[in-house]
Parts: sequence; structure tokens; C-alpha cells
Amino acid sequence: MNQQVIDVTPAQSVVGRYRWTICALLFFATTINYLDRQVLSLLAPVLTEQFNWTNTDYANITATFQFVYAISMLFAGRVIDRMGTKRAYVLAIVIWSLGAIGHAYAIGIGEAVNTVFTSIGLAVVPVSVAGFMIGRAVLAVGEAGNFPAAIKATAEYFPKRERSFATGIFNSGANVGAILAPLTVPLIAAHWGWQSAFIVIGGIGFLWMGLWIWLYDAPEQQPRLKAAELAYINSDAGVTVAPTGTPVKGSWFKLLGYRQTWAFAFGKFMTDGVWWFFLFWLPKYMSAQYGMSATDMIIPLAVLYSMTMVGSIGGGWLPTWFLNRGADIYHGRMKAMLVIALCPLVVLLAQPLGYLGFWVPVILIGIGASAHQAWSANLFTTVSDMFPKHSVGSVVGIGGMAGGLGGVLLTKLGGWLFDHYGALGQLQTGYMIMFSICAVAYLVAWTVMKMLVPQHREIKGL
Repeated sequence: MNQQVIDVTPAQSVVGRYRWTICALLFFATTINYLDRQVLSLLAPVLTEQFNWTNTDYANITATFQFVYAISMLFAGRVIDRMGTKRAYVLAIVIWSLGAIGHAYAIGIGEAVNTVFTSIGLAVVPVSVAGFMIGRAVLAVGEAGNFPAAIKATAEYFPKRERSFATGIFNSGANVGAILAPLTVPLIAAHWGWQSAFIVIGGIGFLWMGLWIWLYDAPEQQPRLKAAELAYINSDAGVTVAPTGTPVKGSWFKLLGYRQTWAFAFGKFMTDGVWWFFLFWLPKYMSAQYGMSATDMIIPLAVLYSMTMVGSIGGGWLPTWFLNRGADIYHGRMKAMLVIALCPLVVLLAQPLGYLGFWVPVILIGIGASAHQAWSANLFTTVSDMFPKHSVGSVVGIGGMAGGLGGVLLTKLGGWLFDHYGALGQLQTGYMIMFSICAVAYLVAWTVMKMLVPQHREIKGL
């Protein structure tokens, strides 16, 4: 049995490589996704000063994104399973690109919202806060479609043994987006104003949309795909292929009856917020702790997110190391995830050693963030390992909602801690608490996931 696991890959020149073109499209979509997502955090010091935001104001704006993202993920997965990957991805990127551009008009939007609230006797929030909350909400609705669609496309175009590697590659687009953002956003804002940064970065998604419409079709309808490659994609034992538009047979309640769903959801709940904390709060941390401006952060953030790109691809490859030594798919993946879960513990040292200079927390947090991306590549793939392809989007959506809610809780906790300890002149204590939570979250998640699903059990009959 192990020999079958090890040696199923035929020569690439024989089966073809078009599936990697699809992987490249997913990579660029995820890059754009994170470019759009990170513009606000990079401009946060400037916007905080201009609009006099407190940490709680900023936390409310970012938590709006996470809350709406969480709820939207639940429905996004279902919509993608029903609409099909191609059309659903187009819809998602149109919405999130418009949402990203909409941030540039946050003040006008906020004034309109407050006018409506005032007319019906509801409490009014500051104009800038209201406007950015609306922009983040629209962005979240669209961006919620990215990962369910990308994971579903990966399940459609890759056999199981290649999925975590392909996921690691496209997921590294998040890191490339996080690298490109500090290299571009501050410069655009410095030359043309902060509104231009949202407009220019937000418009890139429409360029990708044209390539997606041109190059993507379901494998069985893809004229560029060789018969040998299609056979290889469907080479997993017992694989079933549902055509685009096939009704989803498993209801949410039925999916929630499986431990595999809860294992994935708990893994997302515990760890998604860690990545968002790094993404949304790191620029504010560097500004508060080291007095760095947006342009000062360009090189440190580029280095940090370069590290995470290595983690994403390397983490996607790591289960193969265990597979080639006799492990089956499930145990190979869980062993890899345990190794990965140990790496964020170094984040515990970020605050105690921070007095040595900003490069110390940058490198240590970089290791933790890199481990997150490695973890994420494998966590996503557990869904396509155990669920039929036509249910993948729905399960990813359920887990995405759990991850989003976990992110909301961690973001709100961070905002409260930083305001509380900041008022006491002990801001470093707030960061120490948050870094500690981030460091141990993965080991807790792995332990509970292993308890819920101790052995591989594929779901059938959905």
C-alpha cells in the first residue's frame, strides 16, 4: 500500500503541466487578495494621525472586515459549490476590487451613513470610522470567495498527493502580496495621496479577471488539458467528478455532523486570527514600539513576508517528506503539521528580546508567520483529503467562518489590551500577552484536531 502512495506520479512530460497554469492563476489572485487587504494596515499610522483614531477605533474597523468575512465565508463556499468555480471567482474579485477602491471614498460614504443614522435616531460613529467600516465590509464579502474557490479549483485540478504543494504555492501569493504592499503602497500614498493607493491597488483585480475568464474551465471542459493529464488528475482511488452546477447534496447541518468538519473549523478558529493579527497590527506595533514611519517599515516588512513565502511553499512540500518514508496521506500531513505547530513558540521571545532592536521581533515574528502559512497550506488540504470535491467549498466556508470569528475575537482583544496597557504606560505588556496567545495557538489546534480525527476517514455519500 505504501508503495502505491510513493510512486503514483508519472513523468510530467507525459501527463502535461496545464494544472500548474491554473495554480499560477490562483497564486496571482491570492497575491491581489492580500495586496488589497493590507493597504489599510500600511496606511494606519497616517490615517490614525489624520483622523485621530484610537486603538479601539482601528480595532473596530479591522474587526468589521473579519466579522463580515467570517459570515460571508459560510455563504461563499455554498455559492461556489452551486455556481461553479469559474463564475463564482469572477463575482468574488469584482466585489472585492470595488470594495478596495471604495476605501478612497470613505469620508463621503461615512457622511452618508451618518446622515441616515441620524435621521432614524441611531447613534453616530465618527465619519472616518463609519466610512472605512463600510469599505472593509464590502471588501470582506468579495475576499471571502478567494480561498474556498482556490481550494475547490485545486481539488478539481490536482490529485491528493500534489494538493498541499499546489496549495502552498498559491497560498504563497498572500506573502508576495504582503511583500509588494509595503514596497508600493507608501510610495503611491506619498506621491499621490492615500486615496490613490486604494484606487491603484484595487484596480489590479480587474486585470486578473480577464486572464481567469480566458484560461479557466472545469477540467472535463478544458480544451487545453491533455487526456493523460486529466486521467492523472482523477487518478485517486474512488474519485468522483461532479460537473459544474451540480446541486450540493450535503446540507450545512449534515456537514456539521462530521468530526472532520469540526476539526478543520477548530484549526481555523484557533489560528486564522494569528495571521490577521500580524497582518493588521504589525505596522502599528513597529510604529508604537520603535517610532517607525511607513517608509521605514518597507525593508523589515519585505524581509518578514519573504520568510513567510518560504514557509508556505516549504510547508506544502513537508508532508511529501513523510509520505516518501512510508506514511499515508493523513498521518504524513498530521506529522508535518505537528512540526509546523512547534515553530511559532519562538514568538514568545519577540517582546523580551525586543530591546535588542526591531530586527529581533521582525525575524522571530517572521518565523511565526512563516509557520502559519505552512500550517495553512496543510490545513486547507485536509478538507479535499477527506471530503468529495463537490462539498469542498462548503466545508472551507464553514471553517472560514470559524476562522473569521476567531480573528474578530483576537482583534478586539488586541485593541482593548493595547488601549488599556497603553493608558498605564505599559504597552509592551499588551503585546507580550498577544504574542503569547499567537505562539501557543497552533499546538492547541493540532491537539484538538488529532483528538477529533485520530485516523483518516474519507467522507462518502454526500
